[in-house]
Amino acid sequence: MTRPEIKIEGAKQLQRALRQVEGGTASLKDAHLAGAKIVEREAVWIAPRRSGVLAGDVRSSGQVRQGVVRAGRASVLYAGVIHFGWPKRNIAPQPYLYDAVDSRRQEVLDVYGVQVNKAIKANGLD
Repeated sequence: MTRPEIKIEGAKQLQRALRQVEGGTASLKDAHLAGAKIVEREAVWIAPRRSGVLAGDVRSSGQVRQGVVRAGRASVLYAGVIHFGWPKRNIAPQPYLYDAVDSRRQEVLDVYGVQVNKAIKANGLD
């Protein structure tokens, strides 16, 4: 099972340009967060449910270089098993996080484009 990603060509160069603008404080962090939130909402919606704890543990963050969507922590140790499966225990994978990325890919790209244009205009790069 390959790990799905949404790669944006030229993101590193844009981030570098935003840092070099005199007084420029904007980064692509907002764009990364906006995209991650879209995937988070979809993942919560399609996550397998028994008690709802797993769906309630899906969270996202926008970082300087990427957006991240996560599920699982010490109190929800089974998140990885549900997502990737466990053949020895006859638990089939239910890759709801990957499915969320795949189903919302175009929406993420559209929102990313809007956010990037905001950052460009805010820093006088247009």
